[in-house]
This record gives sequence, C-alpha cells and structure tokens, in this order.
Amino acid sequence: MNILLVTVSERTKEIGIRKAIGAKSRDIIEQFLVESVMLTVFGGIIGIILSYAIVKLITTITTAITPVITSNQILLALSFSIGTGLFFGIFPAYKAAKMKPIDALRSE
Repeated sequence: MNILLVTVSERTKEIGIRKAIGAKSRDIIEQFLVESVMLTVFGGIIGIILSYAIVKLITTITTAITPVITSNQILLALSFSIGTGLFFGIFPAYKAAKMKPIDALRSE
C-alpha cells in the first residue's frame, strides 16, 4: 500500500491532467488497481520461481526430504497475491480518484 501511495503522490499531475481532459473516477481507480494487481502478480510469479528453485536445491542436497510443489499450491499463491494487490490497492486508487483536477495540477 505504501508503494502505491507514493506512486499516487508522484503522479499527481498525471492524474490531474487525465481528470481535466475527461477521465472519470472509475478510470483512475481502474488504472491504479490494475497496476497494483500487476505488481503483486509479478511478485507472486517471482516467488513461485524462487520456491521451485529452492525445492530443486533441497532435493539435490538431501534425499531424506522430498518437497513437492503442486498446481493447487501455485494457484493458491497466485490467488493470494492477486487478493493482496486488490486489497492494498483500493485505498490509494480511491485517493487518486478523489483528487480534484485543479488541485492535482497545482501541486508540486
């Protein structure tokens, strides 16, 4: 959420310009929620790849432990990642959508 709040504050002028030329609040919310979900999906994919690499490393080091990654675990991880992105992206998206165009363009 903090990353997205910083993103909203850094892109205040962009939000103001988009609202000034006719973007609806729904468009702004959608933009930031898509960005939030994409960030968390990429993070989830990187986490899955690292997990797979660690599992392969463990199986080559020792035969006493046989960890297994199933498709259900991968889907659960990606679902949790997407849910996290949506949940923590809602507040910054609404904050961005509530900005008035004149105030957003005036800010530094």
